[in-house]
Amino acid sequence: MSPPVDRAPRAPGLAGFLGVFRYSRSAIELVWTTSRSLTVWFGALTLIAGLLPAGIAWVGQLIVDAVVAAFNDWQATGDAATGEVLQWVAVEALLVVALAAVQRGISTCQSLLRAQLGQRVNVMILEKALTLRLAQFEDSEFYDKLTRARREASTRPLSLVTKTFGLAQNAISLASFAVLLVQFSPWAVLILVLAGLPAFVAETHFSGEAFRLFRWRSPETRQQMYLETVLAREDYAKEVQLYELGPEFLARYRKIFEKLYGEDRRLTIRRDVWGFFMGLIGSLAFYGAYGWIALSTVFGRITLGQMTMYLMVFKQGQTAVGAILSSIGGMYEDNLYLSNLYEYLEQPVEPHRGQAITPLVANDGLRFEDVWFTYPGQDMPALQGISLQVQPGQSLALVGVNGSGKTTLIKLLTGLYTPDRGRILLDGRELGDWDQRTLRRRIGVIFQDFARYQLKVGENIGVGDVTQLADEALWRSAAVKGKAAEFVETLPAGYATQLGRWFADGRELSMGQWQKIALARAFMREGADILVLDEPTAAVDAAAEAEIFEHFQALTAGRIAILISHRFSTVRRADLIVVMEQGQVLERGTHEALMAAGGRYAQLFELQAQGYRE
Repeated sequence: MSPPVDRAPRAPGLAGFLGVFRYSRSAIELVWTTSRSLTVWFGALTLIAGLLPAGIAWVGQLIVDAVVAAFNDWQATGDAATGEVLQWVAVEALLVVALAAVQRGISTCQSLLRAQLGQRVNVMILEKALTLRLAQFEDSEFYDKLTRARREASTRPLSLVTKTFGLAQNAISLASFAVLLVQFSPWAVLILVLAGLPAFVAETHFSGEAFRLFRWRSPETRQQMYLETVLAREDYAKEVQLYELGPEFLARYRKIFEKLYGEDRRLTIRRDVWGFFMGLIGSLAFYGAYGWIALSTVFGRITLGQMTMYLMVFKQGQTAVGAILSSIGGMYEDNLYLSNLYEYLEQPVEPHRGQAITPLVANDGLRFEDVWFTYPGQDMPALQGISLQVQPGQSLALVGVNGSGKTTLIKLLTGLYTPDRGRILLDGRELGDWDQRTLRRRIGVIFQDFARYQLKVGENIGVGDVTQLADEALWRSAAVKGKAAEFVETLPAGYATQLGRWFADGRELSMGQWQKIALARAFMREGADILVLDEPTAAVDAAAEAEIFEHFQALTAGRIAILISHRFSTVRRADLIVVMEQGQVLERGTHEALMAAGGRYAQLFELQAQGYRE
């Protein structure tokens, strides 16, 4: 099935063709700043490589003419002066050796630049990722941009610069060939240039088609990558095997491949068929010139040595023209793919304007004032008119069914999203007015989908405060607070034990143990005055969760503690309980007050309690 036209750009006209070359300068600057010395060597060697072929052709003429002269002398006198012949042979040999050395030097520069540039571009992509907001990571179109950037962009800058230098090299060669060939006939130079144009036009057209196909099928490529992950990752292996999902997912993977391969096959066949017939024009031009030069030699207009030189010059000139046009076509294609990289790198980032590092109203705590928020691309608000306050030393429990807005509230608190309306204030300042690093160091959060890093135990705890990542004493203190110390001491290497199965000697933990690691992570930020537990203990039983929450509250004295749970019985000791439903605050108060009111909280509490009794 042909791709729909609205999902890919149309074939560019002349303006569009020239417009894509705007990334050439950026690519050259990128290569230059990656390694100035290698770029200088690359350019110098390219210049030399452009001049040597013409020198070799010219010396070849002198060898043939010297051979003819020596042969004529031998025929006439019985003696031949061979010194000149051997001298020019030696000169040509030196030039050939020099050309081989130069080409090897160019290859070395390319290999070294490729390694450095691939790393440089990948770092640029990852650095950009660190500046983006959570909303962008949750956008499928953004992921298409990221996929396109990472697939090709790390190799395209060097490819573009290589083709640019190759263009310069072949242009120098062609100019030197033209100087020699024009002595035979200016028309030969014109034929030489025009014969390569048809193949160039065809190749450029199909380069554009290949790029549009590449952009159009980014979602399918991501689906393939996802299926690879599901089939080859340990965290999916249990269900894939238990539910016998492997054949189904593998069949989907193959189906996507067959679709993409079919598109590639059609394009490849059309590209090669047209390339073959357009290439025939160049071959006909060469052999026409071949006959012309041969007849000129027969009729004595040029010498045998000149014929040899002109044939070599025309053949190599034709190769140079083809290489020049191929370089331009390749540069066009590379620019198209580089547009993916710069489209990603130029993704707008909203600057963080806040610079405050001190409170405006000391100990005012946390305030939500008429906060509204709707997720990008959604119509229904996730939060509607949320207003509440939590003082330092108080504990707040957020309860409600899935989708009620509890985690969304925390995402706004931590600055991962910005309210559409209303304000969130910490110690009298709006969150946007705080310096971002200062704000984040004041908040410690463990989400329900906390990360399980393939790192050592101590580092898994230490990531809670990256500034203290290597502080073993702090690991141990946080592990005690998070109730993880007891089982960590039983591991083979204690806090140095590798976790996960991706690396050698890795150990996998139970979900309950991982939850204690995550809880310890929250206590790494000793300076944080807001600690949030967003259902990280959802997989343990109610009694264990209640014990963890009580322990958490005891250790957060003097701080703001925010607890999120589906289990109403585990948060009953919180100073303030807020019941959320459909993004709104339905009820608020202490456990006793809410039970006395007989509202939604009391109904759900009794319903859960009945379930436990049964």
